[in-house]
Amino acid sequence: MPRRITVLHHDNCFDGVASSAIFSRFYRGAIDANAEFRFRGVHHRVGNPFESRWFDGDENAVLDFRYTSEPKLTWWFDHHITTFSSPEDEAQFRADTSGQKFWDPSSKSNTKFIARIAREKFGWEASELADLVYWADLIDGAQFPDAKTAVELASPALKLMTVIEANRERDFLPKLIVALAESPVASVADRDDVKQRLSPLLERHQRAIETLRARSKMDDGVVTYDVADTGIENANKFILYYLFPDCRYAVGVSLSATRSKVSVGSNPWSGQPRLHNLGRICERFGGGGHAVVGAITLGPKDLEKARGAARQIATELRADPTPA
Repeated sequence: MPRRITVLHHDNCFDGVASSAIFSRFYRGAIDANAEFRFRGVHHRVGNPFESRWFDGDENAVLDFRYTSEPKLTWWFDHHITTFSSPEDEAQFRADTSGQKFWDPSSKSNTKFIARIAREKFGWEASELADLVYWADLIDGAQFPDAKTAVELASPALKLMTVIEANRERDFLPKLIVALAESPVASVADRDDVKQRLSPLLERHQRAIETLRARSKMDDGVVTYDVADTGIENANKFILYYLFPDCRYAVGVSLSATRSKVSVGSNPWSGQPRLHNLGRICERFGGGGHAVVGAITLGPKDLEKARGAARQIATELRADPTPA
């Protein structure tokens, strides 16, 4: 019977999907060519985001997501600075001797991190996946030349990113992961099932730009917005920097049926230094992320708590501490 590998990855995230594609390709190339994979996206939420029953494979991997002390975890790759929920989790990770759990908060994308570890420690690489690694690193590291490129969505990879971020079908992203493990990003973006989902999303994207234009304001370099009553859940995070090119930070509140969310980001094109570690700020409110971007996820009934956190964070970001 083929070995069954369960992969739990950051859901609705290009880097999470790309991480799963390159990990599955690496595993088949370096560990077991006959392995069978099952993929499940995981969202951040209050408390433990994992359920023990999800770790049902012969091996179980968590990719681009916080560390878990789940005993059945056998592979882990992450690059978030706030990955450990407790000192005990970090101590367990640092004591691990499996050689199959890796963390690098300096890596801009988890996909590129996996590719590097696969090459350096396992002697495996697939040059034909170079474009997947490139785009995951560009997107997750916000390394676009300007906000216009990130918002106008002209490239196939950014169109695919838009579909991934908006997906609500459990069975769809696993299909894309399998395709990305074998095919160029542009050809996957050209699939009929991707293009069918993209068209209404582009229309929604344009409406989100206009809604954020009306709902946002800038004060002392910090843009704040609240779209909790608009139905907008996952707007392109670069829209604010497109609309306010001189802002340093953006802090916003959104609402869905399953969560209240505070999104916090820094503008990579403002020409101003980032003076705060956003992931660490969000961590104080139960969230996390990276130095340059973070988020807080609360229950859908905790909207006022989310709004209060957003106000506190915006006030803090208008101060000028020592550069982070």
